[in-house]
Amino acid sequence: MKKLLFTALLAIGVSAASFAQGPPSPEEELANLKTSLTLTDAQVAKAKVIIDAQAKSRDSIFQSGDMQGGFPKFIALMNTNSAKIKALLTPEQAAIYQKQIDQRNEMFKRFQNGGN
Repeated sequence: MKKLLFTALLAIGVSAASFAQGPPSPEEELANLKTSLTLTDAQVAKAKVIIDAQAKSRDSIFQSGDMQGGFPKFIALMNTNSAKIKALLTPEQAAIYQKQIDQRNEMFKRFQNGGN
């Protein structure tokens, strides 16, 4: 369990650092989830559909170049898709994923507040 938690935290740290350079690709995001949550092949297949759709929606939100106006839509998209992914998980995986979501949300709050 400690190893799984460490892996999850490591994946979040890598994701947070790389997000500063832009959001992860769908492939990177899926690989992070697969590793940090030890997803089954069936879970990976279902999560891929969600993540691919999310990437398309995210891209369309930010194509306008309006980061300020697009960010609330992006947060809503992330919350909706997080709930979809969480529904695919076992209770143990969901607990780890919730910690990832909480850390991601904290990162977004700092971003919205100008890094403070």
